[in-house]
Amino acid sequence: MLLADDHRMLREGLRRSLTELGFDVVAEARNGVEAVDLAAAIRPDVVLMDVGMPELGGIEATEQIKARLPGTYVVILTMHADQDVLTEAIRAGANGYLVKDCSTDEIASAIDAVVIGETALSPRLAASMLAEVRNQGSSSQTERVITPREEEVLQLIADGCSTPEVAEQLFISQKTVKNHLASIYQKLDARDRTQAVLQAVRMGIVTIN
Repeated sequence: MLLADDHRMLREGLRRSLTELGFDVVAEARNGVEAVDLAAAIRPDVVLMDVGMPELGGIEATEQIKARLPGTYVVILTMHADQDVLTEAIRAGANGYLVKDCSTDEIASAIDAVVIGETALSPRLAASMLAEVRNQGSSSQTERVITPREEEVLQLIADGCSTPEVAEQLFISQKTVKNHLASIYQKLDARDRTQAVLQAVRMGIVTIN
């Protein structure tokens, strides 16, 4: 794992806490440029990325890392509980988004989630997104664009289920689940589960509890 944050004390605290939880922190970056260079050199499985850093911000660094290393998972950890920043991060390829008032256990859970293809989103932002959807009411954005079965699959993904768990709950094969996900990605113009879930929440198709 690579830690990218311009605050040394925070990096050191995260390194100690995550190491105690069994994660292997292999490097630390003080800014976005270092994060991109270190990621290219060591090819980490996960990057824990701040947004507001000197020289190169976390959003831009995420975009560059994902372009070079699409198999590396990036989890944003930031002070910004802002949907606009969240949207920019997801568009850049981030696999998860946490606000810095979360606990170390929540960070660990988010890392575990993204590496198996699940969604990791700060509860505060999830609640904010749901409130926005409720305020929109029955606007055109809530118009359904996916089938009822695809909606069931996507809701289970939003609930944190893995592909095998979705298959088990819906009594279908894992291959069928993957086919449904491929169709969902195309219809929602999403690259992965995180983007699909966030887009579906905005459209009122699924909810995050």
